[in-house]
Formats: sequence, C-alpha cells, structure tokens
Amino acid sequence: MPATRAEMDWFARRLLDWFAEHGRKDLPWQQDINPYRVWISEIMLQQTQVTTVMDYYRRFMQRFPDVQSLAAAELDEVLHHWTGLGYYARARNLHKTAVQVVQEHNGTFPSSQGALEALPGIGRSTAAAIRAIAQGAHATILDGNVKRVLARFHAVPGYPGQTAVAKELWAHAGAHTPATHTADYTQAIMDLGATLCVRRNPACAQCPVAEQCAALAQGAVEQFPQPKPKKDKPVRRARMFVVTLPNAATYLEQKPLNGLWGGLWTPPERDADTSVDHFLTELDCTQADVDTTHHAPEFRHTFTHFHLDIAPVYIRLKQPATSLADGDGWRWVFPDQLAGDNKPIGLSAPAVKLLASLQDPFKI
Repeated sequence: MPATRAEMDWFARRLLDWFAEHGRKDLPWQQDINPYRVWISEIMLQQTQVTTVMDYYRRFMQRFPDVQSLAAAELDEVLHHWTGLGYYARARNLHKTAVQVVQEHNGTFPSSQGALEALPGIGRSTAAAIRAIAQGAHATILDGNVKRVLARFHAVPGYPGQTAVAKELWAHAGAHTPATHTADYTQAIMDLGATLCVRRNPACAQCPVAEQCAALAQGAVEQFPQPKPKKDKPVRRARMFVVTLPNAATYLEQKPLNGLWGGLWTPPERDADTSVDHFLTELDCTQADVDTTHHAPEFRHTFTHFHLDIAPVYIRLKQPATSLADGDGWRWVFPDQLAGDNKPIGLSAPAVKLLASLQDPFKI
C-alpha cells in the first residue's frame, strides 16, 4: 500500500487488513460498481438484512439495470419489484430520484455531497457511501452497522437516534475514515458490523479491533448501542374485503401515494365495524349477488408506530356489478397480473397474504 497508509489511525489499518483477508467481496452490489448500483443497494439495505436483499437486488437490477430504465418505468412496476421488502417510501423515492437524475443531471449521479442529499430518499450516510465506494471520494458513512461498531469501540452511551449521540458517532466516524483507500474502508466497516459486530452474540474473538474496544474491555459489548426507548404501540383494527369472481379476478384498490402503503394495491380496507351489507352497497351489489361469504380470523400487521389488526372477509360474487369496471384507483386483477411482466403491480404485505390464501381462505 502507499506510504500514506502510515498516516491512517490504528482502527482503519486493522479494518483494512481484516477486510483484505476476510471481508466479503462477492456480494452482488460489489460487482461492476457504479453510483447507480451502490445507491440501489444502500437503499435496499436500510432496515433490511443482507440475506433478504440479495435476491431482491438481483431481480431489481435485471429489470432496471440503469437509472434510465428505472426512470422510464411506471411506479406500479417498481413497487411490484419491491413487494415484500417493506418501507415502501424507499421504492417511491427510488423512482422519483431516477427521474430527477435523468431529467436534471443527464442520467449521471452528481458527485457532491449536497447535490446527492438533495435527491429524494438520499441522506447523509447514503450520499457518502455513493461518493466513497463508487466515485472515489473521501466521504464518511454512518449507517446502522457502523453506528453499532463505533458505539461499542468507543463505548458511546445512549440511543444513536438521539441528536447528541449521533453527533458523537459522526465525529468518531469522521476521525477514523482514512484519506486513502476510503472505498475499501467503507465496505470494511459495514462488513464488520454485518458479520462479526452483530446485534446479538457478536464474534468478539474474531474482531480485528477487539483489543482496543472499550465496550469489550468493560465486559458490556451487548449494552452498546443502547436500544430505542420502548413505547407501547397503539392497536388499530380494520376489515379487509377480498372480493372475487368466478373467473378468479380479485377486486383491489390503490392506496393514496401520501399514506400507508402509498401507491400499493390491496383488498378494500374499511373500518372494523363495516358490515358486509354496507360494503356491498359500495359495490352496487346486494346479498343476492353473493355466492359465498367467509369471515377469517384476525391477523396482525405491525408498522413502526402501531399494530394493525386485520379481519379478512372473503366474498365471492356470482357476477361483477356493471359499475365495477376498472377505474382510477381500483381494478379487477387476475392471478397472472401479479407476477412476471404482465402489467405487474405492487402489493401491500397483507394483500400478498390474503391473495395467497385464496386457494383456501379457511386456512388463513
């Protein structure tokens, strides 16, 4: 390595040596590195495990290999390829950013920290990761894995989401980030947090910086970083109506872009006390139009800030009501439209569960 390596601090040198010998270098986003591929991986890896992301990433890149193809796609298709990853605002922001990069930056990602952070869904750490890994810049990241590594190495007390704690962690992150080999260092510290310095049962015996880790010296590794203070999540209740026809078409509604499951398609969601008869009036139907009805057991879907208890009601109609032609925000969807390239759409997690159970709703 160049002589400037001697100017790095001990922490950076140890991480780089460890990464050269033990770090993962065969992850899909580590191949053919460019700003677009790094950006997609960084967004997918937010709140999501590497093992989960890998297959999604491969499929996403196969369909949207560059920013131009992503910008040209319909949001429905982008959400379809995101279905199951959760936190769907990430996918909506991906699409917005792709359009903006194509329209305002001629399809090339900007190289300055400020210009990257100005793009939808790109924060300080994600922008720095793009710059460090794909653009050869000296930039400092602080994602969830890095927060955990640094909180332990320096025994930083408090929850990293608190302003003062985050400020201290950013200071440590900046101090350790070397002026050279920044791309390898950036991948190394993320890899350390993802493979050894994990949340539970960290492999301290294999850690390259263990001998100077303050939390390990205190015998308190798993006490850092401190978790987010717990609050009891409120519980909301809703009823979802899964309406089907003899030809297997299912009636779905699209959620508003600015709400929960924004832009995703889902069986009609109504207040928990909505009766079948009342819902049928919305469809311009009556009980005479119904073939079968089945009330399935409630199940819970948990969001960041609350639990949603969903009571599914399966209704099979004899024939569609004439007023239920496809329109703005609703449509009849056939099973082959939920996969492949046949106008795929994005589905909410409960929609995936409910549609999968159509073969036998009594087993939901």
